[in-house]
Amino acid sequence: MAAAILLAKAGLQVTVVERRLQVGGRTSTLEQDGFKFDTGPTFFLYPRVLREIFSAAGRSLDQEIPMLRLDPQYRLVFGSGGELLATPDRQRMTAAIAAISPEDAKRFHLFYRDNREKLTRFTPVLESSFENWRDLARWEMLKMMPLLRPWRSLDSDLQRYFSDERIRLGFSFQSKYLGMSPFRCPSLFSILSFLEYEHGVFHPVGGCGAVTRGLARVATEMGVEILLDEPVEEILFEGRRAVGVRTARRRLASSAIVINADFARAMQRMVPNHLRRRWSNEKIESKKFSCSTFMMYLGIEGAYPELSHHTIYLAEDYRRNLDDIENAHLLSADPSFYVQNACVSDPSMAPRGMSTLYVLAPVTHEHPNVDWKKEQPRFRELMLRQLEKIGITGVEKRIRMERVMTPNGWNKEFELHMGATFSMSHNLRQMLHRRPHNRFEDLEGVYLVGGGTHPGSGLPVIFESARITSRLLLEDLRIEPQWEATLPLAAESLYEPVS
Repeated sequence: MAAAILLAKAGLQVTVVERRLQVGGRTSTLEQDGFKFDTGPTFFLYPRVLREIFSAAGRSLDQEIPMLRLDPQYRLVFGSGGELLATPDRQRMTAAIAAISPEDAKRFHLFYRDNREKLTRFTPVLESSFENWRDLARWEMLKMMPLLRPWRSLDSDLQRYFSDERIRLGFSFQSKYLGMSPFRCPSLFSILSFLEYEHGVFHPVGGCGAVTRGLARVATEMGVEILLDEPVEEILFEGRRAVGVRTARRRLASSAIVINADFARAMQRMVPNHLRRRWSNEKIESKKFSCSTFMMYLGIEGAYPELSHHTIYLAEDYRRNLDDIENAHLLSADPSFYVQNACVSDPSMAPRGMSTLYVLAPVTHEHPNVDWKKEQPRFRELMLRQLEKIGITGVEKRIRMERVMTPNGWNKEFELHMGATFSMSHNLRQMLHRRPHNRFEDLEGVYLVGGGTHPGSGLPVIFESARITSRLLLEDLRIEPQWEATLPLAAESLYEPVS
């Protein structure tokens, strides 16, 4: 949707072909019996990128998609003991850290200072395309190596600031946004937690699905045609050049194609294997894919007003929980999990007198070790018991609507390869020029956006992929982008925190 807006702004005729009944994919809204849930992402971070895209189209993000800035941002509950109420107020956050580890509180300002510099210096990299190793060898990249420390994991890098593992987990659990363990995730991604404190954690009114609906509304008003409930069955080629797509209803000719579908699934379903040299089926299967998630969408009678908008429980043996997910491919006895209690901030998400609970547990992607037809009922019961660890009691008797999603469901309903909700993992072998390129290297006239390409997973960088890809596409068509902002950019401080 973001790419459609930018390309339409440049004067192209754009058609979006969507396989589902609504736009947004995982960033959409599940509605049932008056209850509304974010299907996938619930944290909206770093609105600057999307604000600039809207501004380039002559629109205001703040007017099109109202958002609430949360304070506290979330509550962390440690299975090994203790809690941390994360707040963007640095003085209060320092005190919260001190209540767990006084020595670590003294170094919080160093974490803040160093990661502000890291983000500032690395932002141009995230906004650039990476098409070969020469892009990695640019002087701008090489001089950042001492700052980025790619030889360190996220957890080992955080040890420079925080000695208490609970505090380190509080600043590294965000690696799960990438589907990775903080003990394996590259140290670069300490900027994820910094983003939350520096730029805020937001709740779009109506949920994150309101963002994609807003994008679709603006795109349509700009002349973009959106075809719903129309899966693409194949990409049409003349030689190695894509010339259109075929659906069950029609053929659509095109001069360029932008793919936002799950990369692995799209290649295997829509492109003959012999046309792909670097990304053959065999090569795709050799890659490391992210974890998946077990989801419970619960519409409940009444509310839990004392429960934060976002709550994260980190298992007592967090390392073992991650090993179960990434290596052993087993279901943990004490799984970490996350709960969104959206109605505490946004009552529009449920009927009057009701509320919603969105429960997510990271689990292995599809693997022979886990038969979800057998495990789903047992794991559901386990998760209901786990909720008691963050103070949610008696929930089962209050459930009025329920839906469960397993890795099998992500595979079948959302066409995610292996049910991996964060696409390919973001290890050093699968980042930058080693990810599928935005200007897709195996085919002519094919471009990629989304979590499967550069810069990677997470809504802010996914929206950035739209800008990178759109620039490359227009460059190939020899068209000037014409994305000059036509409205002043609103300062993020205009969003008043909601507690």
